[in-house]
Amino acid sequence: MKWHKDLYTGESVIRREKKVKWKVMHGAGQLRVYVIALASNPRNLLDIIPSWELLQKHYPKKGLYIVGLAGNYQEALELAGHIVSDVYRATGGFDVRGHLLRSGEQVL
Repeated sequence: MKWHKDLYTGESVIRREKKVKWKVMHGAGQLRVYVIALASNPRNLLDIIPSWELLQKHYPKKGLYIVGLAGNYQEALELAGHIVSDVYRATGGFDVRGHLLRSGEQVL
């Protein structure tokens, strides 16, 4: 699992970002947290994954590149839109994967 160095966080998670991030990495259950990751399917831009899904033994976490954390599904949708909008403003296109990977990563 890799984390984007400038992680996008929703308002409900911003004050507890480090704690939420630690819990996601160590498999501690969190019912209301969603992670936003680069899409597993190259035809999509982003995946919105409930953190409880990451607790499943066979969930493919190895190639997961997380770019955002949100406190609920609605916030995750808004944050994903914000990420895509930021990429469009910066590049004039929708190569979310390329832009975020070029802007750096933090491996944990």
